[in-house]
Amino acid sequence: MSSSTAAPSSAPGSAATGPTAGQAAGRPVALTSRAPHVPADRLVAEMVPPPRFDSVRFDNYLPDPNQPSQAEAVKTLAAFAAGLGGEAAATGRKRWFRRETKPAAPAGPRGVYLDGGYGVGKTHLLASLWHATAAAPEQKAFGTFVELTNLVGALGFQQTVRTLSGHRLLCIDEFELDDPGDTVLVSSLLSKLVEAGVALAATSNTLPGKLGEGRFAAADFLREIQGLSAHFRPLRIDGEDYRHRGLPQAPAPYDDETVERVAHTAEGASLDAFPALLEHLSKVHPSRYGAMSDGIKAVCLTGVEPVPDQSTALRLVVLADRLYDREVPVLASGRPFDELFSEEMLNGGYRKKYFRAISRLTALARDGKALAEA
Repeated sequence: MSSSTAAPSSAPGSAATGPTAGQAAGRPVALTSRAPHVPADRLVAEMVPPPRFDSVRFDNYLPDPNQPSQAEAVKTLAAFAAGLGGEAAATGRKRWFRRETKPAAPAGPRGVYLDGGYGVGKTHLLASLWHATAAAPEQKAFGTFVELTNLVGALGFQQTVRTLSGHRLLCIDEFELDDPGDTVLVSSLLSKLVEAGVALAATSNTLPGKLGEGRFAAADFLREIQGLSAHFRPLRIDGEDYRHRGLPQAPAPYDDETVERVAHTAEGASLDAFPALLEHLSKVHPSRYGAMSDGIKAVCLTGVEPVPDQSTALRLVVLADRLYDREVPVLASGRPFDELFSEEMLNGGYRKKYFRAISRLTALARDGKALAEA
């Protein structure tokens, strides 16, 4: 998926059309009524950990005692953060659009790469690294891979290099290489940033040298991947998905009446027919999905059914990520979330995205159960 079809969320405060975000109980807003505008000049300022990860720290990451790699990752990342201190950390000057003198980058890998399966706490650790790094917020950036490619699209490559070169740390969550063009773009960008002394940290579900495996076999693509992997020291994090570890089974879908009742009684709830929402997503750029959900405290969906095609599925993945970042509970009628994607999709090149979406929507469905029982 190229950067033109998947993009980042925007922070609260973006303008949105349709009803206001703070709907009173009894008047649910429809996500399909929203088509927000997100100014490009806000993208850098919004590159911070999402609200779900505001309070995460190394201290409140709970390593699985049966998985020693988790405790080792915490130790390694804490040391990495400690090594990023310096005189620039004490200043609060905004350096987004100018380059200033920085210490020369050290020899060897200039980044860490957290490799592991779904739900082992990689994003928790990545956000903890961002919080633990002794630098002003303007000197460190946090965003998903698609947010990074979207930033390049908004500012241009050279301006993005100048903007991020003033940072001490760049954290990239959900590192995905679904398009050879994006691979070349990000590889070139990170190479420039490493030369400028920017430290890198990333998460993904694949080792750096294996990104894109099974999707594209072109020699040039593989060569780009190998060059990119040299920038990172891989840290393997083993374990099972914490979102399902010791938790009750995800609730079964509700009937339409229950979903509609919650939508009309819960403050800040939205209510949409699932097919209509999928159609609306095709008309709104994915970079606006975060702004589209600003102020929403619960998402209520009727008539959930399997997505009809891959383009629709990929847009739904982005929406699921934005809702999960914001901890928005989901109540739904129709088919359960583990039936959203066909077997062909789950066995294809984007399977990691789809499994992540199922995992996250299941977690949000558990959160929504309390609203249904209220």
